[in-house]
Amino acid sequence: MLGLSRIRLNAFETGGMKPTAILTCILVGAGLLSNMVLDSPFGAPMFPVFGMIFFISVVATRNFMRGVLLTVYRNAKNRTRVIIYGAGQTGQQLAAALRTDNAVVLVAFVDDNPRLQSLTVSGAPVYASSRMKDLIANKSVDRVVLAMPSSTPAVQARIAMRLREMGCEVHALPSFAELIQQKDLNKRSSPVSLDDLLGRNKLENELPEVAESYHNRCILITGAGGAIGSELCRQLVACKPARLVLFDHSELALYNIEKELQDLDVTQGIELISILGSVCDPVLCAKVLHDHKVEVVLHAAAYKHVPMVEKNEIAGLNNNVLGTKTLADAALKAKVSRFILVSSDKAVRPTNVMGASKRLAELVVQDLATRADKTRFAMVRFGNVLGSSGSVIPLFEEQIARGGPVTLTHHDVARYFMTISEAARLVLLAGSYSRGGDLFVLNMGELVPIKKLARQMIEGAGYSVLDKNNPDGDIEIVVTGLRPGEKLIEELLISPDMLTTPHPKIMRAQETYLSELEMANAIKDLRIAVEGSDEEAARAVIARWVEKTREPSREPLQIG
Repeated sequence: MLGLSRIRLNAFETGGMKPTAILTCILVGAGLLSNMVLDSPFGAPMFPVFGMIFFISVVATRNFMRGVLLTVYRNAKNRTRVIIYGAGQTGQQLAAALRTDNAVVLVAFVDDNPRLQSLTVSGAPVYASSRMKDLIANKSVDRVVLAMPSSTPAVQARIAMRLREMGCEVHALPSFAELIQQKDLNKRSSPVSLDDLLGRNKLENELPEVAESYHNRCILITGAGGAIGSELCRQLVACKPARLVLFDHSELALYNIEKELQDLDVTQGIELISILGSVCDPVLCAKVLHDHKVEVVLHAAAYKHVPMVEKNEIAGLNNNVLGTKTLADAALKAKVSRFILVSSDKAVRPTNVMGASKRLAELVVQDLATRADKTRFAMVRFGNVLGSSGSVIPLFEEQIARGGPVTLTHHDVARYFMTISEAARLVLLAGSYSRGGDLFVLNMGELVPIKKLARQMIEGAGYSVLDKNNPDGDIEIVVTGLRPGEKLIEELLISPDMLTTPHPKIMRAQETYLSELEMANAIKDLRIAVEGSDEEAARAVIARWVEKTREPSREPLQIG
């Protein structure tokens, strides 16, 4: 598991004593039988005594030799001393696996859960994370293994940075995404750099055209401070672009991503430019593209939370649809080389305003692609990303930290999941494949039942689920009912027609789009509705132009 040579020393316990006892009985029985058949000089009582001496000698010798060898390994200089960060179910499974590796010694657990601190778990004491510095110094710790599969990349990054400052090597177990796919926990962990913990995977070496697509270019990322936008920034710096233009309407988000990138050694030689503003501002968009000679646009800025957009329809449609139209028009006029829209699975047969706004944004980009001469437009559609703001992972973590309950909207609700790092990497890959007007769909794997996810997160945090089968459990799972506009199961495709790409996880969808005249009418009607804050008129536009949505209503949009 830890990449070390393994030497097994099996304890001589009940499993070894039983066959020895059987062998002893056979020998004693054979001796007594031979004494009866042959004229032996030994009396019958001698054989049971011999059996006892034989049994005790074998057991004592085996345990003595095992003790000697264990002492040698314990005192060996190359024995790795390990602390497991996380004393939940995952950490305990790791501790059990480490018992078979005598080149490793488990020193202690560290956990932020006060209920586990000061306890002994799997034979090792549990300490608070505040004592980590003293533990590493006083117990000569070589390595810390992060057993926190449900934690967000940002949380793990902060922990890893702090541990490295203490002079400790950091390894990590599989991510939560791998665990929910029921992969074997007892797999080799690997040294994890800070970039790895943040998901800053390098683009695949077998596709050199990917890095070439971004190397030494000026790249604009909208929504740069968001979950996907910030991860795109982190991965792009590995491609060594000449300039990154960070565009966001949130001052705090923009400050955070700018500061993070400035602190990375890999960004040396890359010009970082921060733009505070909205993609709905046509003058600003045109100025930014022109002044900084932008060659590639990655448009990740969007309002994405279904309940929030459902309550603020005009703002959502203005930002997601008209903002995309404004930026894409500016990119077309500036002759930007490539424009990539980050879309969502909620755009497929939407039942809510947010999903409908993303589908309209796709139609906007598809329309411009039909008459773009210099600019290659593309869209990338995928499902939920683990750990993004507003997703179930941070919500469940917060609810578990409070002691529950963990809330589900429905027993059978299921979603596609992908790590932020993988989603961002595939967006960059897909962008490099664009020929113009492409709608790329990412392979999200299997649907994950959210109830199963909640249960695994509760157990992974060291608690048990409170239900009718376990009335003494710690945390209850409560069903609250589907939210307005929420789907039970998300989809990724409108049409089943798909084409392959050079990457097995990226497919090219073939879907219908609006004509130039139809798109112009849709945008004109939507702009009138937005400028007049007319929600009914805005919903009429959605119902007319987006696939399988019904006539406008104050009720959540339904599939027709």
